[in-house]
Amino acid sequence: MDFSRYEIYDFDNISAFNMSTGYKERSYKMHWHSYGEIMLVGPGDTNIYQINQTRYELAEGDFVLIWPMEMHAVIDADREKALVIQFSNAFMNSLFDLRRIMHFYHNLHVLCINSHKQLVNELRVIADKMKDIFFSDKIDRELRCCMLLMEFMLTLDEHRNEFTEEISAEERTSYSDDILKRMIMVTDYIKNNLTADDLSQGAMARMAGVSKDYFSRIFKNVTGMNYSKWLNTIRLEKATSLLSQEKMTLTEVAMLSGFQSIPSFNRVFREEKGMAPGEYRALFSNDKINRDKQ
Repeated sequence: MDFSRYEIYDFDNISAFNMSTGYKERSYKMHWHSYGEIMLVGPGDTNIYQINQTRYELAEGDFVLIWPMEMHAVIDADREKALVIQFSNAFMNSLFDLRRIMHFYHNLHVLCINSHKQLVNELRVIADKMKDIFFSDKIDRELRCCMLLMEFMLTLDEHRNEFTEEISAEERTSYSDDILKRMIMVTDYIKNNLTADDLSQGAMARMAGVSKDYFSRIFKNVTGMNYSKWLNTIRLEKATSLLSQEKMTLTEVAMLSGFQSIPSFNRVFREEKGMAPGEYRALFSNDKINRDKQ
């Protein structure tokens, strides 16, 4: 069986989980897709990856975290023994805690064994279990791997204090189920109503039934971002999804994503992605053409 089906996997329409390894080529061009990836770095003295505008020189055993719709490339790295875990964005959005973790760690892209030895070793054990199950002939291997993926994310979140000293474990666990349900209601409302007239923090606090200051504090602790940045992140997620629809104009993409003007859309998009929306769409189109040829 060939387990090196990397990037050409018709992923979104088939399953929630995929895994690949065994590629002899040491590089893969800059691209993006709607699913996320976790890479376990392979052996060798040179392992260079790029995510958005940042390059990372990593060591064997490090993890690379690529969240859905992020620009990334393998510049020069072992891909034959490296392990690639791919997960559906729809799966990650299916549970509030997974969404919360993904939003909180949105700007975290590498886990280095030298600086987070205990965490990385724990995650390595989980990844090895995934590999054993996925490359077996078990009929329920996808379900088992998704359960391990949730364990991977939960383990990462249990080490949150290593990455955000300003948020204590006590603060993270002090909210009642009722408050968390209200936050789920608000975030779901926003995702489904990005073109609503009023998505201000004050309006969402009123929807949640709490004060604006309390809402702001909860929101930052739950998502890892302030409200304004999170809202722009959700709008960009919607925009990048719509950009794959080539018949839709950039103006339509901007408006349906909740941006009030093209200049605002272009500015936020360039700040996050390092390029204009049109350039981003072109990369997706070219990558799709190449996949169709394979």
